[in-house]
Amino acid sequence: MYQLAPNIELLFTEAGEYHDRVRAAAAVGFDAVEMWGPTGVDAPSTPKDLPALKAALEETGTQLTAQLAEPRTQFMIPPWDHSEFFRKLDEGVAIAQDLGCPRIVVGSGTGFGGWKRQVQLDKLIEIYRKAIAQIDGSGVTLVLEPVNVRVDHPGSLLDRTSEAVYVARGVDSPQFGVLYDIYHSAVESEDMEAELANAGDLIRYVQLADAPGRGEPGTGDLDWAERFRLLRASGYDGPIGLEYYPTTGSEASVAHIVELGRTA
Repeated sequence: MYQLAPNIELLFTEAGEYHDRVRAAAAVGFDAVEMWGPTGVDAPSTPKDLPALKAALEETGTQLTAQLAEPRTQFMIPPWDHSEFFRKLDEGVAIAQDLGCPRIVVGSGTGFGGWKRQVQLDKLIEIYRKAIAQIDGSGVTLVLEPVNVRVDHPGSLLDRTSEAVYVARGVDSPQFGVLYDIYHSAVESEDMEAELANAGDLIRYVQLADAPGRGEPGTGDLDWAERFRLLRASGYDGPIGLEYYPTTGSEASVAHIVELGRTA
């Protein structure tokens, strides 16, 4: 049985504030949630009420499985000043520790047309080796997310699971791994079984949405019983983030995936 973690940016929004969304998720049986940026990735001027969020997590016994790093940095675009990323990384780790969150999701940003792709991947390795050295001993793992460029993230450098795995192997740290997003992988027409086999134990977190459409499982074309079978066969037994745009009420939208998750 997989631990499923609804994304409280997208799900249980009917409940109101983020802390109320945690309580709403817990009320229907979830013991985990995930979120995007802890201080408002899309609206920095209106940060989340972190004390209230922490209180809701503790009150309900809910695990926060993942949060995004802030700011979302363009690592490869000139002038190559990454100081704000490294400064905010310490803040993000402190927030993660306070909220009991073991993972911070990081990315690649947009690719730079002036460099060969391999050069940029190797630059990412350098950047994340430095990041891991900075947070060494924190208990927080950085998970690198490749995202699709065909629909949602045009121009992103990392759009292939295998290249995220390449970077993770180069960083070579138990505090660094790969986020495998079933939706992004499907949009890029990847072979899930092959990608998971290549990644091995570098997969440290998984997210899902159906494709096409990025709605709840059952709204697209993916065979979810088969996807769970492949995930289980790969040896992954960690949490799964439900990062989709619901096409109906939150509680109704999770019903199908919850049923599959119970038997996976």
